[in-house]
Amino acid sequence: MKRRLFRRRANAPGTLAPEDQAVVEAVCSMLAALKHPTPWTPGSSQDVAVRVGPFIERGHPRPGDDRGPEAIALALQHPDVPHARYGDRDTRKGWLRCETSLILGTWQPAYRILTHAAAGLDLPTDVGLPPAHYAVHITRPGRPLLRIGPYIQCHHADHDADRLNQQVQNTGGASTATAAPFDFDAIDTYQDPHCQDIDDLIAQQLPATPSAPEESNR
Repeated sequence: MKRRLFRRRANAPGTLAPEDQAVVEAVCSMLAALKHPTPWTPGSSQDVAVRVGPFIERGHPRPGDDRGPEAIALALQHPDVPHARYGDRDTRKGWLRCETSLILGTWQPAYRILTHAAAGLDLPTDVGLPPAHYAVHITRPGRPLLRIGPYIQCHHADHDADRLNQQVQNTGGASTATAAPFDFDAIDTYQDPHCQDIDDLIAQQLPATPSAPEESNR
């Protein structure tokens, strides 16, 4: 019986073809980058490698909102074109809130083969990162939670929360203001901080006659 012998190119002896050698080098670089990621420093304005499901994507931190320590704001980018949109769907994503635990390190070109782009895929509709908007929540004894927002940058919300806490302390009140993620499911319950003076808003709200608290303070 005559047997046909098939030879797989990858197992053939001799020098690898240039395209095969490029793939081998890319994989080796990727493995090295995963094993020894370049540490990312908050506030450094460097692009980061962020985990999006089983993929790794390039994220561009938002200036002034990249200090953490638990979360920063970033925009996902195409790995080959800095500061450019990643496909058609990215126009609806904008700035996203990313927990720093999802950041592998500073972005390196070696991570490219782990991106959706390398797999010929667009970013999924749900990348697992919520919109990066913030709010100030004010708890008032015997009264409903007062929500102020959205703020685009976390440090703006922190600033207003600190200022309001100082104002309450000076007046001997028992209310407490804290910065928190903006809850889009309760968007109608928020007071817009850009349409009115926050100090005036608090002056109007805090002395008001107490009413029954909300059933759920989200």
